[in-house]
Amino acid sequence: QVQLVESGGGLVQAGGSLTLSCAASGSIPGIRSMGWYRQAPGKQRELVAITSSGGSTNYADSVKGRFTLSRDNAKNTVHLQMNTLKPEDTAVYYCRTISFSNTDYWGQGTQVTVSS
Repeated sequence: QVQLVESGGGLVQAGGSLTLSCAASGSIPGIRSMGWYRQAPGKQRELVAITSSGGSTNYADSVKGRFTLSRDNAKNTVHLQMNTLKPEDTAVYYCRTISFSNTDYWGQGTQVTVSS
């Protein structure tokens, strides 16, 4: 059974920083992509940042220059460093992995709240 364990969410003031972590465990037949999505109230889930096994990373335009995604392939872990947080970053953040067999896994979500 595959499990994604997320940590690091919380409440922070605008301009502050948070780091989200996601660790994948279980029988994952190789991870092709791993990253974070978010969903704000009343909005669709959207990409924040995702990295592939080849090392490329895609960021949403809204977070470029503020968020940094790093990946530890040996530990099947990703970390999302979020700096200069804005109230509009408030959302539930979900970890996502896609295996080489194109199986999709999602975490349970962690709340990030940025106060103005």
